[in-house]
Parts: sequence; C-alpha cells; structure tokens
Amino acid sequence: MKAAASRSSANASATAGAGSACAGAAPASPASPASPAIVRPAYQKFAVTVKRSPIDGHGAFAVEPIAPRLKIGEIRGETISVAEARIRATRSERIMIVELSARKAIDFSKSTDPMRFTNHSCQPNARLVIRNGRVEFYARRGIAPGEEITVDYGETHHDGKLACRCGAPGCRGAL
Repeated sequence: MKAAASRSSANASATAGAGSACAGAAPASPASPASPAIVRPAYQKFAVTVKRSPIDGHGAFAVEPIAPRLKIGEIRGETISVAEARIRATRSERIMIVELSARKAIDFSKSTDPMRFTNHSCQPNARLVIRNGRVEFYARRGIAPGEEITVDYGETHHDGKLACRCGAPGCRGAL
C-alpha cells in the first residue's frame, strides 16, 4: 500500500474544506441525551468530526470513546488506475489517494467521509487496513473524545522529502 501525500501546508488525507457529518447516513447515538443525533453512514462505526488540526490542515477527531481494536470507519471514493492516481498527484497540493494494489487506487478528494481527513503520526492511535478493496480504520488503542485520529502513512511517493509535522516523540521527521 502506498499513500500519496502532498502539501504546501496539507496532510496526505486532507483537502481544504471540512464537514462534520456525511450525507446519506443512518442516525447514530447522540453524544448526550440533550444533543441532536449525529448522522453517519452505516460503515462509519463511531462518530467523528472534522476540525482544524495541530498536526496539519484539518483532522478527524473522535466524538465518542473508541475502544482498542475496533473498526472506526472507512473512506470511500473513486476507483482509478495507479497511472491515473500518479497523474492526479502531480496536479494538486492536497492529495487524497491510496494505492490498493500495483494497478488500482482510490481517490478520496470528492468523498464526504470524515475519515479522509486522517493525519499521519509516527506514533498513531489507529491503523489503516485495506480489505476487499476498502480503506478501513481500526483503533490501535483506546481513543478519547476530542482526540485526533491518526495513522502511520507508511510508504509514500515523497521519498522522505515531505516534512512530518506530527510532533510525536521519536518522530521520523519526514514522509
């Protein structure tokens, strides 16, 4: 798996503009008895909101506690060839593409899924899993409400030339 990450001040899975819920979704449990229901698609297992991130751009933040090893959700997007993905990666400051295989990639730039705003961290609290052509996110440890959800992007097309801004102890310094 290769995540395509690029920014002038961007994160690999973010683009300008943010929303806190997805359209076409099933109602979820309210955050509290007095609050309105949070709307999310069935494949989004936990409520996530998008807001400014101290790491970079916007980030995905837990609205409710997430237990270790549970699926947080996934992102869906346009399936394209890796060749097309690499062309698109040269045309945008913010890239939201994950290569699923040597021939197939998914572009999330038009997705409304909040998990597309997941930032990189060298000490992530979640992991990205490619399963049956889907990009899914699972908690590596318990994640508290208000905590930013992060993953290790792993190998990217930047070959260590993109500065890492995660600020984690032992940060690699580059993506």
